[in-house]
Amino acid sequence: MAKAPVLTPRADDFPRWYQDLITKAELADNGPVRGTMVIRPYGYGLWERMQAEMDARIKETGTQNAYFPLLIPQSYLTREADHVEGFAPELAVVTHGGGKELEEAAVVRPTSEMIINDYFSKWVQSYRDLPLLINQWANVVRWELRPRLFLRTTEFLWQEGHTAHATYEEARDFAAHIHRRVYEDFMVNVLAMDVVPGRKTVKERFAGAVNTLTLEGMMGDGKALQMATSHELGQNFAKAFNTQYLSKDGRQELVWQTSWGSTTRMIGALVMMHGDDHGLRVPPRLAQIQAVVLAIKGDEAVLAKVRELGDRLKAAGVRVHVDDRTDTPFGRRAVDWELKGVPVRVEIGPRDLENGTAMLARRIPGGKEPVSLDDLVELLPKVLEEDQALLLEQARERRRSRTAEVSTIDQAVEAATAGGWARIPWAVLGEEGEARLADHAVTVRCLVAEDGSVPDADDAPGNVAVVARAY
Repeated sequence: MAKAPVLTPRADDFPRWYQDLITKAELADNGPVRGTMVIRPYGYGLWERMQAEMDARIKETGTQNAYFPLLIPQSYLTREADHVEGFAPELAVVTHGGGKELEEAAVVRPTSEMIINDYFSKWVQSYRDLPLLINQWANVVRWELRPRLFLRTTEFLWQEGHTAHATYEEARDFAAHIHRRVYEDFMVNVLAMDVVPGRKTVKERFAGAVNTLTLEGMMGDGKALQMATSHELGQNFAKAFNTQYLSKDGRQELVWQTSWGSTTRMIGALVMMHGDDHGLRVPPRLAQIQAVVLAIKGDEAVLAKVRELGDRLKAAGVRVHVDDRTDTPFGRRAVDWELKGVPVRVEIGPRDLENGTAMLARRIPGGKEPVSLDDLVELLPKVLEEDQALLLEQARERRRSRTAEVSTIDQAVEAATAGGWARIPWAVLGEEGEARLADHAVTVRCLVAEDGSVPDADDAPGNVAVVARAY
């Protein structure tokens, strides 16, 4: 009788496969309140690595971290009409505290434009105070009707950046810099994710923004996922909060602003873009454990060699974990590490020790081969870089092979509903065509220029719409 697979096969039921993997790889559990989640240590370790990589890139722009309150007076949200309208259905509101009804209800932070702008208006007085560049790592709450772990949860973790500038051009250029040099660089070079940088349509852009830049990724089932966004806010919030500065010419001027964010949704994207029927595949540059050294049996010589090799790999800069739990069957441990997507396993038993070799199992390309124990420390960093590049190329090839160039709306719908993406000239699609796509649960993920760059305007000549079904 055939042994049941550890995970539901992706081809049979992609959503069930995703849920199985999240659970069995010990990434997260559902929380006690509908739509919330408990991020388990292995999943949180991925987030910590993401935080560290992103935080370094953010700080290189001159942005500083700060923290703002979780509770926001409800009256703040009425100051920018488009913004409050966009978030109203998702708000969680606190009406009682300390056993009493509050004089003014407080909103649990859905985003921080309102409260941060209130303080920006106090902190900005002169052109000397600009640019003001602030980021915070925090949690937010948006009441989610159809929750799914990491992808859409009522509470999630994120970073949100907020900036104020003296001119439109400075704000525009800073939003673009975050989009490409922080987000895209991180996703491509650390997460090994193939992403399409583009511009959101008017219908899809952030509530209260004048322009939204996005990064869209194709998941394993062909659907799109919005990975991170960077917004030009114009002067909308500056007008609402009267955020002005005294210019060099002695005039009072409104500031120009940006906001930008990325979330724990990236962990869900990591699963869906790189995972396979055996579990997660973690990019080596991201992995908190790049290599696990396993003792096959509890032989003292084997245990000594496993620990010694672990120390040598660690000294060589490899993030390594020694698994010497020989009271747990080797097969079970190997499957667990495969589920968790650790890039490399180094397996050592008595026979390997006699031969001066170890069995090297590579998670990303798959397969095993014996390698000399003497060569491992020099070999492993090269293997990890090869596998990092392979993961990115596999993601790119998936998008290339499943993206159709089309010339009609019907063809775009057919391609998207068949589990792929379509590219159609925006001049052919337009806002009317965008509305027709919505009837088939298909959306314009972004607009791109003919050469693949990000267009300067919604209606720039040659704009191409990338359309797909999305999470």
